[in-house]
Amino acid sequence: MSGKRSGTFWLGMAFFQLAFGLSVFAATRAYYLPEPSAATVNPAAARPALPAWQERSTTASPPFGPATMGPSPNADPVELARQADAFFGDGQYERAAQGYQQLVNLGSGNANIYNNLGITLHYLGRSDEALQWLDEGVALDPTYQRIWLTLGFVNSQVGNLEQARASLTRAVELDPESEIGQSAAGMLASLP
Repeated sequence: MSGKRSGTFWLGMAFFQLAFGLSVFAATRAYYLPEPSAATVNPAAARPALPAWQERSTTASPPFGPATMGPSPNADPVELARQADAFFGDGQYERAAQGYQQLVNLGSGNANIYNNLGITLHYLGRSDEALQWLDEGVALDPTYQRIWLTLGFVNSQVGNLEQARASLTRAVELDPESEIGQSAAGMLASLP
């Protein structure tokens, strides 16, 4: 067997990675959608200072209001999350990222929002930013299994194999019997 792979192999591998990521997201969509009666965002929470990499503007217009305005103080976090999830599901990652960013700006202390923003930025090719958001989400809730899975996935995609192993191992340790734990174990086993 030669050490070279054909273009068809790599195209198939890229398609598989994308399909796998989307299928994991679709299979666990319930983790992304807040309960209608649950408060997803605490608007009264103090908004942390924005890091420099977050403050730069995007060229696309935001889906939820003019670019010159921040999120509306009357914005419904559940509706913003629903819209951002819909954009993500439709492959409109720029608009999804803007929606998740607005939720963070509203003061969300919800690690799930950071997880969603992280995976969306990764799909936009902004993996360094994605990793920063995922790390912030882990700091918010180190017991949130999904974010460890996403952190492991993104790290594996950018070649940070040791960080990927550590994150995926943590995801498995949190609940090895859950679907997320089993996905993490599968990814862990497939790392070189």
